[in-house]
Parts: sequence; C-alpha cells; structure tokens
Amino acid sequence: MEFHWFKKACVLLLIIPASYLACSFHGCSPDSSKDIQPFVRLLDDLILESKVLNYPIRYAVLLPQDYDKTKESYPVVYLLHGWGDNHTAWYKGGSIQYFADRFLSETGPMIFVMPQGFNTYYVNKFNGTFPYMDMFTRELVPAIDSVFRTKKDKSQRAVMGYSMGGYGALILPALNPNIFSISVPLSMSFRTDQQYIDQSQSSWDNQFGTVFGGIGNVGNLRLTPHFIAHSPFHLFAQPNLSAYKGLKILLDCGDDEESLHITNGVLHNLMLERNIQHEFRTRNGGHSWTYWHASLPEALNFISNAFKSIPYPPNPPDINVGNIINNSQYQLQGIPDSEILLGVYKPTNYNSTADSLPVIFILHHYQGSQRQASATQILSFLNNKMQSGIIPHALVVEIPVAFESITASVFSTILREIKNRYRVTNDKRRRILIGNESGGNTAMSLLPTFKESLNACFLYNANLSGSFPITQDVFYYIDVTDKAEVSQDNFNLFITLLTNKILHEYRVRQGTQSLQSFLNGLDNSLSVISNRLKI
Repeated sequence: MEFHWFKKACVLLLIIPASYLACSFHGCSPDSSKDIQPFVRLLDDLILESKVLNYPIRYAVLLPQDYDKTKESYPVVYLLHGWGDNHTAWYKGGSIQYFADRFLSETGPMIFVMPQGFNTYYVNKFNGTFPYMDMFTRELVPAIDSVFRTKKDKSQRAVMGYSMGGYGALILPALNPNIFSISVPLSMSFRTDQQYIDQSQSSWDNQFGTVFGGIGNVGNLRLTPHFIAHSPFHLFAQPNLSAYKGLKILLDCGDDEESLHITNGVLHNLMLERNIQHEFRTRNGGHSWTYWHASLPEALNFISNAFKSIPYPPNPPDINVGNIINNSQYQLQGIPDSEILLGVYKPTNYNSTADSLPVIFILHHYQGSQRQASATQILSFLNNKMQSGIIPHALVVEIPVAFESITASVFSTILREIKNRYRVTNDKRRRILIGNESGGNTAMSLLPTFKESLNACFLYNANLSGSFPITQDVFYYIDVTDKAEVSQDNFNLFITLLTNKILHEYRVRQGTQSLQSFLNGLDNSLSVISNRLKI
C-alpha cells in the first residue's frame, strides 16, 4: 500500500495549519502571511496506489470546516457512488459540502471519504481478478486513518451510498462489522433472487454476471455461490444473525423507482420478520439526486446519532394539533336503522357561504372511551389546517368502526343522510375516504361498491385482512410506519396497484402504530389531500 508520492505530499501540505507553514518556510515576519497556502477542505483528486488491486484508486476527501484549527479527531463517513459514476459524484451532483455545512450544528463535524468504485458493486469480483472489497478494508481505511485525524473505531465509521453505492453501503458493514457499524443505503441497487432470475440477459450479463459470476446463465443458474454469499436476502435469512446485531441501518428508497422499490421493500419486510433493527423510509420520488438530497437531512442525523451512541427514536416528534375545536363544531348524529353515531364536523365558514362543500369521510378504529378524545384531536388538526388554507374547507364525517361493522348498506345510508342534512357536493371528485388501522380494512371493503361516489382512498397503517378488488376509478394513498405489524400487507397492496397501473402514492415513515402516528401521517399527506379535494 502506498500513496502516489506527489498526491501524498499535497495532502500533508494541505492539512498542516497555515500558521505552522508560515513559520516553517518563511519565518514569522509580518509580511509572511501573503505566502501562506490556504487551507483546502475538499481534496478532490487523491490517489491510492493499491497493491491488492495492482491499480491506482482515485478518491476525494472533504474535511470539516475547522480541521486546520484544531487537533481533534473526527468520525468518518465513506460515500459510495452509483453504477457508471465516479469519486466526484458526491461532491458534484451530491453537493455533500453544502449539506454537511447546513446541518453541522445538528450533526457535528465529520470527515467524508469518496472513493472510486468503478462498477464493482464494492465487492471482490467472483474470479478473484479485482478484489475491491479487500482493497477497501485492508488498504483504503488504514490509509485514511494514517493520513487524517480520524476516530479509529468501527463505531465511528459509517458507509452511505446511492444505487450501486447503496448496495455497497449495506454489504460492506454486513460482511465487515468489525470495521463499519453504520449503514445508510439510498435507493439500494440489488436484486431479490426472482428479480435476478427475471432480468434480461444483456442487462444481467453486463451489470451482475461480470461481478457475481455465471455470465450467459439463465434461471436458477444465475444464483451462483458468489451471489448468494453477497445477497442480503440470504445473509439476513440465516439462522444465526448475531453478526448483524450491532449494525445501525437506515434504508431509504422512493416509490417511483423502476424496480428498486420492490428490492428495498422486500428487504425491509425480511428484516422486520427477522427482527433485525433498522429504519426504513419511502417517499415520493425516483432514482435521482433530487430524491437523495431530500434523504440527506435524516441520513446525516441518523449517522450522527450513531456516532454519539444516541439511540434513534422509534417515533418522530409529535405534531402540534393546534387550537382545539369547540362543541358547536362537532356533533354526534345517529342514522336510521343503526346504532352507529357519526361525528360530524362543520367548518367555520359553513354558515357564511352558500357553496356546496367537499366531504372527508374518516373510518377509524377508536372505540368506547377513546373515541371522544381521539376524534377531538383528529378534527381539531383538520380544522386548523382548513383555517390556515392548507386544505379546503370541508365537512368531515367521523365514523368509528370495528371489523365488518360498516357494511355497504350502512355506508349507503350514511351517504344519503349527509347529503340530505348538510350542504355538500354531489361531485365524487371532491369526496375522499380515509381509513386508519381497522378503518383501512373497512375502507377497502367499501370501495368497489362506492367507486362512483368517492374520488380517493387514503390508508394509514391499514389492517388489511384478506384481498380486495381494486379499481382504476379511485386514487389510492398508502401510508405505513416502518415498525408497523401491517407493513407486509400494505406493501403487497402497493405492488398490486403498481402492477395494475392504478394511480397511487406510497409512503413509509418513521414510527409505530398509534393515534399520534395517524396524525403524523395526515400531516405528511396534506398536500395530496388538498389536491384530491380540489379536483
């Protein structure tokens, strides 16, 4: 292992404090400052002459703002690029210096290392000709630790990457937990066994066969021993998972990917099933820096917490519901031939306008003594969002449900009673259905019958028991928290909608199942709700 001599000299020169250089080379005269070399944070074209690979590896390093002014040591984040990119990607398209500085007060200073990864998927090539992972662990990490003031412990090393680099960010810690303890894969590019088998021959040969072996193979023959040894789906399915117990993992993948949302979603559910601790996020977006930039605030915070040994919170901060509605805005109302009491909320402008209002029907599972308190929180939150203009003024009909308690006949009666008693629109394009937990199950059972009466169905941690018909005539919004027991069923619904090309959005957020989680979900989806009430 050796650095190119000129590049190493440049590194050492750049990281020596400017005041030391001035006294060493020019003495401490008053005029010596004009010859001082400025401190450069971004060392953008360094070279490691790898003996393992017998090939030079280019890399870049971003140092903390005050690196030249302190003697402190810093944790290290290795940033991995995607297929076809190089070591410049993270400081050019990724704008890592901007994000590191913007969130410095929250995360603290870190050293970022950006190595050239070629198209290796950051693993050793199957035939031994290019052992990239060996170079990374045996040469690159020790070299960084020898030249820069790093904290030399696995707890102070993180790996984050996008696409191919997302896979590297997972597999490097998974196979080297004695070196890295923190993993942040963004839009991880890999394949389940079935995806691997189904991939087109040319795509598979060029992208995966060259790394994992079996070029020209089809079917199960593509599942080579090298592939299996490097597949998280096989690693995390092993009986003994003790090797991964200390890893801190945040997976993040958008819902508009071509196929990676399937890869990442299946992996998330496998990790839930195997009780492998991790965080998982899905937001709106695809395979682009726009999505990954939006991921960085939480990703950097997650890494910072791990460096500081701060447990990552299971839930996000509670949202502020705002002013609580008064009794005159929320009234319980019976319906014919039923014991169900509807909770009806009239917006503050109800008596001052002659307009027909849009309608929000909310099916939720809160019963008995929980109902009043829960409904007050939900309706107060929506009322304040109407008051501030975030969503349109609408009549809200709150319906407590137990499984199978709201039949098609009952819901038909509800629609008729709301139409007869209140000034509401008959236009389905301005009427939406919201289902939370068991209310989500009821919402899905009602949709096939009432697709001509409703524009959209919003589901939050929906308890989906069984299968339901789906329709092209309704927009679906699926929101589930990453620690919810209903994760798998909601993911399956997402894949069904995707496969059938039905208009939808899919979100996975931080959290467990609770009323507060429902409120957080509503808050996260307000722009979509607003659009669906204005159509």
